[in-house]
Amino acid sequence: MDYSDFDLETFLPFRLNRAAEFIALRFAATYKAEYGLTRPEWRTLAALGSSGRMTATAVGTHSTMHKTKVSRAVFALEERRWLKRTQDEDDRRVEHLELTAAGQNAYRELTRLAGDYSAELTDLLGSEGLRALASGLDAVEKAMVRRRR
Repeated sequence: MDYSDFDLETFLPFRLNRAAEFIALRFAATYKAEYGLTRPEWRTLAALGSSGRMTATAVGTHSTMHKTKVSRAVFALEERRWLKRTQDEDDRRVEHLELTAAGQNAYRELTRLAGDYSAELTDLLGSEGLRALASGLDAVEKAMVRRRR
């Protein structure tokens, strides 16, 4: 096959990754400045805040992070006293993670920042652009789920 006419700028995985990275980095700058959180720490906090009690493996799956990043984020959040670990009663190798009261407060404050950023993105893209993007992402996600079967 001849790929001499391949255009990286129109390659969907490249475009999706670039757009996601741009959006994530702008938000990361906000929570880094306000709370000194890294991206894995924010993603771990967000996973636990939105889903409740989880294992580190579930956090990694939910947020598509490698177990090493999850482990470091869990340690950092535990150091802040935003997270607590509880050993599973049936399987001592498993720990359940959940936010402390301080962690829940931090999560609520960070969701306010996330809401503000979401409103900023809506202003930037416009409601029609945001609907089109959501529709396109829905189509990609549905196609990928069908493809996995």
